Amino acid sequence: MNIAVIPARGGSKRIPRKNIKHFNGKSMIAWSIQAAKDSNLFDHIQVSTDDREIADIAQAVGAQVPFLRPPSLADDVTPTVPVIAHAVSACAEMGWAAEYVCCLYPCAPFMQAEGLLAGLGLLKKTNAEYVYPVTEYAHPVHRATLRSAEGRMTFLHPECELTRTQDLPVAYHDTGQFYWGKSTAWSSMKRMHSEGVGLVVPYWRMVDIDTPEDWDFAVAACHHLMSKDTDKQ
Repeated sequence: MNIAVIPARGGSKRIPRKNIKHFNGKSMIAWSIQAAKDSNLFDHIQVSTDDREIADIAQAVGAQVPFLRPPSLADDVTPTVPVIAHAVSACAEMGWAAEYVCCLYPCAPFMQAEGLLAGLGLLKKTNAEYVYPVTEYAHPVHRATLRSAEGRMTFLHPECELTRTQDLPVAYHDTGQFYWGKSTAWSSMKRMHSEGVGLVVPYWRMVDIDTPEDWDFAVAACHHLMSKDTDKQ
């Protein structure tokens, strides 16, 4: 059995009610629920939330909310793994004993069913604990710098200051969309990133929505992608 768990607490600060704010015609969380449905991979698509309004909206667009998340797992500092581990345990108690569990973030409108399929395939192929999408940094991280209060710049890797960018290794970062994992990995609280395998995806298929500026950029990018898809038809 495969289960999708979408963690969507109600207390987002920088963009209030971000998880259910309307984004290009539907609530933000509906995009992740739709991607999960389109993949046809899941026996259950479950939303983990502490918020009754989020629960009602999620159910209205096809997700299940068989329980509310306890407040102790819904504050500003709770990481993802304990939330998914709680959901895995609660689902098992209801008879939903899953082999693979995918955490889908609720604010990932560019997530696609094809990526979820590829992620599960890579998880099975590698027998890793987790698989999650990654993309290349736009600029080599070995040339990253720090800026002091006076404006002075310091290289994080001084030894690379004169190295040509094309001679530096390619570095990747998490796209913040989804995390496939073995049920046992979630339950044993293994770390998602250091014990996972990266699935490389194009940089233009991801956006990190944390601030109002991020939101505006995502809306514009979504319109652009939708127009490209229409042109292909």
